[in-house]
Amino acid sequence: MKQKTLLPFILITSLFFFWGFIHNLDPILIPHLRRVFSLTTVEASLVDSAVYIGYFLMAVPAGVIMRKYGYKTGILTGLSFFAAGCFLFIPAANTMVYGLFLSALVIVACGLAMLETAANPYATILGDPETATQRLNFAQSFNGLAAFLAPILGAKLILSKNPLDASQVAAMADAARKSYLLSETATVKFPYTVLGAAILVVWCIFFFAKMPDKKDTEENNNQGFFHALKHRHLSWAVIAQFFYVGAQVCILSFLVLFATKAAGISEKEASNYSGAAGLAFMLGRFIGTYLMRFIQPSKLLAMYAVICILLSLVTILGSGIITLYATIGIAFFMSIMFPTIFALGIEGLGPDTKSGSSLIIMSIVGGAALPPILGFIADRTNNIQNGYIVPALSFVVILLFALKGYKVKRIESIIAEPTV
Repeated sequence: MKQKTLLPFILITSLFFFWGFIHNLDPILIPHLRRVFSLTTVEASLVDSAVYIGYFLMAVPAGVIMRKYGYKTGILTGLSFFAAGCFLFIPAANTMVYGLFLSALVIVACGLAMLETAANPYATILGDPETATQRLNFAQSFNGLAAFLAPILGAKLILSKNPLDASQVAAMADAARKSYLLSETATVKFPYTVLGAAILVVWCIFFFAKMPDKKDTEENNNQGFFHALKHRHLSWAVIAQFFYVGAQVCILSFLVLFATKAAGISEKEASNYSGAAGLAFMLGRFIGTYLMRFIQPSKLLAMYAVICILLSLVTILGSGIITLYATIGIAFFMSIMFPTIFALGIEGLGPDTKSGSSLIIMSIVGGAALPPILGFIADRTNNIQNGYIVPALSFVVILLFALKGYKVKRIESIIAEPTV
C-alpha cells in the first residue's frame, strides 16, 4: 500500500472497530432490557429492529451526500449521528422509557449507515483493485476484534451481578421497585457515554486529516440513484446481504438468550460464550483474508455457506451445550460473508459504486426484518431453537449468490441505457 493511502486506510479501519463495538453491545443490551422491562422475545428483538431500520432510512441519503460532497463529508456526518445517539442513552436511562432506548439506537444506526456506506467502498479503492476483497476483509477483521471485546466489557458494565427475576421485582414495594429498575437502566449510561466521547475525538481526527477523495461528476449524478441496479451482480448482492445481516443478527444478538434457553446456563456464563463467538468471528475474518490469497473469494464464500447451513441444523436439532458450540462455529464461518458479498457486489460498478454501496447498506434492513421472525417462531413454539430455521435458510440464499449471483453482468433488458 502506498504511503499516501496508508494513514487513510488506518483511519477507515478504526471505524470498522467502533461500529463493530456498538453493534456487539446489543447481545448484552437485549437480555438486560428484556428483564428490566419484562419484554417478550419479539419485543426484545426490537432492539435490533431499531438499529437496522435506521440503516434502511439513512442508506439512500448517505449515498446522495457522498455522491455530491465526497467520502470525507459522509464520514463526518455519520460520526456526528453516532455520537449523538450514544449520548441519548443518558435521558433514556433516566426516564426508564423503552421507546427512548429504541430512538437512541435508531439515531446511532443512522450514523452507522453513513459510515458503512462510505467506509466499505473507500477501503476497496485505497490500493490495488485485484486485492480489494482481501483489503476489505482485513479492515472488517477489526470489526471482529470489537465483536470479541464488546460482549465481555458490556457484560461487566451492564449486566447485574445478582439480577432479580420478574416475580421478585413484582413483590417489591413501589418505591423499592422504581429504585431498583432505575439502578438497572443506569448501567448503560457509562459505556455509551464513553463511546460517544471517543467518537467525538475520532470526528476531530478525521476533520483535520488529509484524505484522498472525489465527488461524482454532474453527468454521473444525473444517471439516477437506482441506475446501479442495471448490474445484475449488484442486485444479487443486495438480496444476499439482506439475508446475511439478518442471519448474523439472529446468531450473535440472540446468543446470550439462546445460551440460557437451549444450554441452560446463566446470563453471566452466556456472556463469556458471546465473547467466544466474537473471538471466533474475528479469527474467521483474519484467517479468511489469508485464505483468499489461495482460494477465489466466491468459492470460499460458497464453502463457508455450506458449513453454516450444516451448523444451523445442529442448533435446531441438537440439544445442550453442543448447540452453543455450533453457534460459535457459525460465527467463525459467517465472518467473511459481509465484506465478501459487499466487495463482489460493487466490483466493476465504476461511477455507480457509491449508489451501489448505498443499496447494499440499505439491504442491512434484513437485520430488522428477520430477528422478529425468529422471535415469533420461538415464542409460538416455546422453543428458541426452532427459530434458527431463519438463519439456516438465509445461508442457502448466500450459497446461491456465491455459486452464481456474484458473476458480473449488466441487466440491459430490464433497465435500458439512455440514448443520445
